[in-house]
Amino acid sequence: MDEMKTDTGVLDLTGKLLVAMPGMGDPRFDRSVILLCVHSDDGAMGLILNKPSAEVGMTDVLDQLDIDPVAEAAAMPVHIGGPVEMGRGFVLHSREYESRLHTLEVPGGYGMTATLDILEDIARGAGPEKALMMLGYAGWAPGQLEDEIGRNGWLTADASPKLVFGTPAARKWEAALASLGIDPLGLSSAAGHA
Repeated sequence: MDEMKTDTGVLDLTGKLLVAMPGMGDPRFDRSVILLCVHSDDGAMGLILNKPSAEVGMTDVLDQLDIDPVAEAAAMPVHIGGPVEMGRGFVLHSREYESRLHTLEVPGGYGMTATLDILEDIARGAGPEKALMMLGYAGWAPGQLEDEIGRNGWLTADASPKLVFGTPAARKWEAALASLGIDPLGLSSAAGHA
């Protein structure tokens, strides 16, 4: 993997995937695959890619914002991006789209936009070619993610557009493990160090 270091020498995993290990201890992240949008000395922020919401659909989100969608937009699923600020929306998308207000460039060819204009563009069929709508995000305080990785809570993997946008949510965890050459049946929920 092509990782960089932050100013203080901490590994920068921005644009990488976090893949939850079995038995990590936090049911909110069971079998999760997270794309890290930001990872610095100040902490980390990412979006869970494989937890579609059973309660909220795109029509609900757009109705609440008084936006009338085209049929394709109304059918777009909404995912639980993480347990932090679950009333806040984020769109992870292909990089050809640029918000008029602000898009965070995520290494690997992704963008993350949290402004209303992207939802308006999606609703009228003028949004990004590929997108995932998220409510909430996953966040870590400085050093917290590194500690969780050190305790075998997460594996890290390269992100690919095929895995992020082209793999069904129910298969992303297995696909992320397969990208590392790991069979999920061979993983143990017991952590250990040699």
